[in-house]
Amino acid sequence: MSEAFRQKKSGGTRNTRRYPRYPVDLRVTGNIFRGGEMQSYWGRSTELGLDGIGATITGDLEVGEVVSMEFSLPLSSHPLKLRAIVRYRSGLHYGFEFLTVKEEQRATLRRVTQMLAASGAPATAWQP
Repeated sequence: MSEAFRQKKSGGTRNTRRYPRYPVDLRVTGNIFRGGEMQSYWGRSTELGLDGIGATITGDLEVGEVVSMEFSLPLSSHPLKLRAIVRYRSGLHYGFEFLTVKEEQRATLRRVTQMLAASGAPATAWQP
């Protein structure tokens, strides 16, 4: 049986990350426009990669919603402000994929993830 057939039969797909994520604890804030009003959320990150962040967030977000996020990174003098889409949810833990990252933001993320990798922090695999 081919792998593609097994995945189709089980209803799943093989999920992989484009970039590794590294454990990191940062304060994260988020805003979402819902029901005609802006709602704010906050929480703590659990992991960070070039293309996304995992975080435990107060509140109720749905997979597919777009959130305006803000968090301060080591080696950066200004908070990083990014839009991100909710890719997965398990209880209050969410996985976010960054959208439309500017080159200077990507450079900051690259420096921080390289620092985390050099510190010996283990990269995490994708877990739904």
